Amino acid sequence: MSQSVTKYLDIFPGWLRSLGDDAEQLGNVVSDSAVPEAARQMVAGGLNYLFKSLDLIPDGIDDIGYLDDAFVLRVAAELAVQDDAGDLDADKLRTLNRLATDADIVREFLEKDFSRFSDYVKGLRKGAARGRSVTDIVGDAATQAAFVSDVRGFGKSYQPPGFSREEKNLVKLRAFFDAKLPR
Repeated sequence: MSQSVTKYLDIFPGWLRSLGDDAEQLGNVVSDSAVPEAARQMVAGGLNYLFKSLDLIPDGIDDIGYLDDAFVLRVAAELAVQDDAGDLDADKLRTLNRLATDADIVREFLEKDFSRFSDYVKGLRKGAARGRSVTDIVGDAATQAAFVSDVRGFGKSYQPPGFSREEKNLVKLRAFFDAKLPR
């Protein structure tokens, strides 16, 4: 196994383990009115994607489906920080920066497909899941409260799937993104 393959096989299981906590922490960013709207929309789009993904993950590929979510949250955090993080408290800024830094690993892993993936994540601001648009989540207090509550519920109940440290899983993951991303 090459050094880069081993690197990803070491990193990605940690992302699966932290997905619930990462989502909860990002939920706190969405509900913070001190965060600029564009940044909250970016994070809300990533989290909303998580719920859309939960409704679509077919049996047998939980690890890849949840890694997809982990990738989306990291790139959404990077895009939120690029827009303008505003006057975030230290914990929320640390969360965004930690996940945004991890986006470099996503960039490295996806290589030429990263720009397509980043564009896809940007487009999530226009998306909806479970009847909630990003605009509603950021602009309507009741929708936002219900959404953040759902994010916390996910975070508390999430059980990370196993991720076998086999190179074939990385091949499957790349194929998953290649098939999923718009051209």
